[in-house]
Amino acid sequence: MSSKFSDWQRTTLPLLLLREMSISPAHGYALSARLEERGFERVKGAQLYPALTKLETQGYCESTWLEGEGGPGRKSYCLTSKGEEYLGELELEWERFTTAYSTFFKA
Repeated sequence: MSSKFSDWQRTTLPLLLLREMSISPAHGYALSARLEERGFERVKGAQLYPALTKLETQGYCESTWLEGEGGPGRKSYCLTSKGEEYLGELELEWERFTTAYSTFFKA
C-alpha cells in the first residue's frame, strides 16, 4: 500500500481502534492484527500505543491487565460508554465527510 494510504489510516486511527473495540475488547497487537485482516496496514507500536493511551486518557476506552499464559502479561482495551457515544459521533462525521468527498469527485 502507498504512503498516502498510511497517512489516511493514521488520521483515522482513533475511529478505527474504537470501532474494533466496539466489536470486542482486545490487546493492542490483536487490534492491529484485526485492522490488517480488514485490509488496513499493520499499525506499528510507535503509532498504536500512543493512540490507545490518548483514547484511554480521554475516557473513551479503559484497559485491564491480563496475566500472560506462558508469556508476559498485556493490557486488554475495551470501549467505555463515553467511548461508545464518541464513536457514534465519529461515525456520523466520517459518513458526512465521505459523502461530501464522493459528491465532490463525481462532479
